[in-house]
Amino acid sequence: MASSRAHNLYRRRSDREGSLPRGSAGRQSTAARREPSAPVPTPADHALHELMVLSNALLDTRDEGEILLLAMDHIAAAGPYSAEAGYLRVDGDLVPGPRGGQIHAAVDRRVRELAGQDGPVTVPGWPWGRALGLRGLEGLHGYLVVTSRSRPTEAERSLLATLVLHTAAALSVAFTDRRQREDARELHGLREERTALQRQLISVVAELGYQRAVHALMADVAASGGGEEAITRALHELTGLPALVEDRFGRLRSWTGPSRPDPYPEPDPVRQDEMLHAVAREVGPVRIKDRLITLVRPHGEMLGVLALVDARGEADEHTVLALEHAAASLALELAHLRNLAEVELRLHRELVDDLLAGTDEASAYARSEAVGHDLHRSHYIVVVQWSNRTADDSFAHTVGRAASAVGMRSLLTPRSDHVVLVADDRPHARALYEALARETGTRSGTIGVSAPCDSLDDIPHHYEEAQRALEVRRHSRERYGTTFFDELGLYRILGPGNGYRELETFVHEWLGHLIDYDSRHHAAMVETLSRYFDCGGNYDETAESLAIHRSTLRYRLQRIRDISGNDLANVEDRLNLQVATRVWTIVLGGPS
Repeated sequence: MASSRAHNLYRRRSDREGSLPRGSAGRQSTAARREPSAPVPTPADHALHELMVLSNALLDTRDEGEILLLAMDHIAAAGPYSAEAGYLRVDGDLVPGPRGGQIHAAVDRRVRELAGQDGPVTVPGWPWGRALGLRGLEGLHGYLVVTSRSRPTEAERSLLATLVLHTAAALSVAFTDRRQREDARELHGLREERTALQRQLISVVAELGYQRAVHALMADVAASGGGEEAITRALHELTGLPALVEDRFGRLRSWTGPSRPDPYPEPDPVRQDEMLHAVAREVGPVRIKDRLITLVRPHGEMLGVLALVDARGEADEHTVLALEHAAASLALELAHLRNLAEVELRLHRELVDDLLAGTDEASAYARSEAVGHDLHRSHYIVVVQWSNRTADDSFAHTVGRAASAVGMRSLLTPRSDHVVLVADDRPHARALYEALARETGTRSGTIGVSAPCDSLDDIPHHYEEAQRALEVRRHSRERYGTTFFDELGLYRILGPGNGYRELETFVHEWLGHLIDYDSRHHAAMVETLSRYFDCGGNYDETAESLAIHRSTLRYRLQRIRDISGNDLANVEDRLNLQVATRVWTIVLGGPS
């Protein structure tokens, strides 16, 4: 579009002022009849005329890009030249002009090496090339890279220098014009800012009395030691709206005013975190649905939420002011309560030690909130043991970093030979193990995870489950990795340890012939039998899981009867075979 405007301007000037080649013969013959001695226009006269038209078009253009493009497209007005490239200086750097196209790397490098000076340029396929700086009073505006099939004459060089000079002058005019427009915009902005400041000053003076009253009331509330209830009561009196305080997890601590939900809705942890992050990104109170919310976080530490219920959208700047002052008073109150809780809680790990041993539920909830952990949710006990690491403070910190890296929110403590985590969500099957493998530099680690725990009183029992899952993993052939207690199946009641050798003997007694047959013939009789039991004896499901035909499955089951000497129709044989295949899969590592 810019190129079109510049070229239209050039064409209009050419049409208005005339171009010597068009109709020059007719005008010459007429002049000859009138004045026989009149001189005939030469090619140099024609070039000067074309250059004058181009110069006027350049000076009438106010866009630097259009000026550069116009000069490049009409470089032939100065002689047998071609414009190879053009540059404009933008924020101290040379930027290729608006014509587009790929600039040869050697040309681009040479132009930048010249550092504002004119100089020769080697362009493949052109015997003559030169980079010409477009300089004005303000300094360098850009470059024209010009090529020619032949070495220019002195006259042609003079015309080219004139074109460059006129282009630089046009760029200087455009630069000055742009600077003036920018200055005008800046001046206009400053005037608008001054007007806004004047209005703001008037508003501040008008509200100063109300602000002092709010500040004085909240100061009295804080000094009286009335706690959260006193703060929400004062905020309700100031605004006429229901005021409430929630802890960081979304549980109600105080409510003053009508329409209190009963029971108060149980918070969704994911939505609560999203809400806290959304409010934290803004400055001041934030409206979310029918509530005007502000965070209580002295020194950047999240302690709770103060909100007004404004279903009709009646809150104004006075309401916001009252809410902000109330939040400041509440921050002092909650920080004081937090300090009291931290006195009771010496160390983070003491809470975990007490949970594993059994502790008072109310105290545990209060202490967990003091360390920023929500114990009201279901939890999993996770036991971590690494063969090359002692379960000391250093390894505990490593486990904590790995857990945080995979998004686990947990409490942890080191024990005699392992680290225990109390996690508020089921760990991913491999994420924690892989993170610890990266942290420690070795994969020789074992993790046991309990079933979900919904009561603090059950944590000691679930701690035993996690230890049992870890021991099962350690005594299996694939001893490194993660094992979940609720996935152990039959082995949950068998227990690991001293009975491991007896388990091997039991499996060999019932499956030994099949295992030997599989080993000698590279078959999968034990795997087929295991799948058959897993599918509840259903032929179609078993065949589909093994990706074999139903008749093939029938043949294999008959071979299993023949090889093992056991009858699948016999209840006793069937039970022992099913137990043996389950132990073979879970404890002994299956086909491996």
